[in-house]
Amino acid sequence: MVKLLGWLAAFSLAAGLVMAFVVAPREVTQGNVQRIMYVHVPLILASYVAFVVLAAASVLYLVRRNAAADRIAHASGEVGVLFVGLGILTGSIWGKPTWGTWWTWDARLTSVAILFVMYLGYLLLRGTIDDAERAARYSAVLGIVAALNIPLVHFSVYWWRTLHQPASLMKPGGFTGSTQILWPLLVNLLAFVLLYGYFVARRVRLLRAETEAMA
Repeated sequence: MVKLLGWLAAFSLAAGLVMAFVVAPREVTQGNVQRIMYVHVPLILASYVAFVVLAAASVLYLVRRNAAADRIAHASGEVGVLFVGLGILTGSIWGKPTWGTWWTWDARLTSVAILFVMYLGYLLLRGTIDDAERAARYSAVLGIVAALNIPLVHFSVYWWRTLHQPASLMKPGGFTGSTQILWPLLVNLLAFVLLYGYFVARRVRLLRAETEAMA
């Protein structure tokens, strides 16, 4: 099952990148640099999925002390940090030719930087507490609190003035652009969500093996 998930992710990612960099039309104003959107947006949205799963698994762990839920939360946190870090990197590459700067402390970028630091803190907290049960409990609380920042990140472009453009997919009124833009976005979003699932499944296996070896 995990291997199948990996193949599905690879196929979807290949298809999505071909659609993004070959099939999708060249944007009139920004030119080819706009194609970074087809990677940047799915990375950020897939990181949302990772952090929501982390929060849900953390709640389950706190309620039932379920070790499997804690492993899912741990793995989701690692993949989520990877994805949001890559999202910040691709956003900076897109921002340099568009805004004239790699980074600006506007509402969206500041809030996503805070999100990134909070989940880095989540991983650091897990690694610095020797007692496994206590580490799981404390990090579960932090994971739930950190998830409250996701709506702030997503809606910051509507609540404050910002250089960052409005949301491409998850926005009031739904997507209003061309289907030639929409389909590459959706295929790449599916690809990164599948890739997230594959990474988490593999990482959960490793975490379980580590726990059994220590026991």
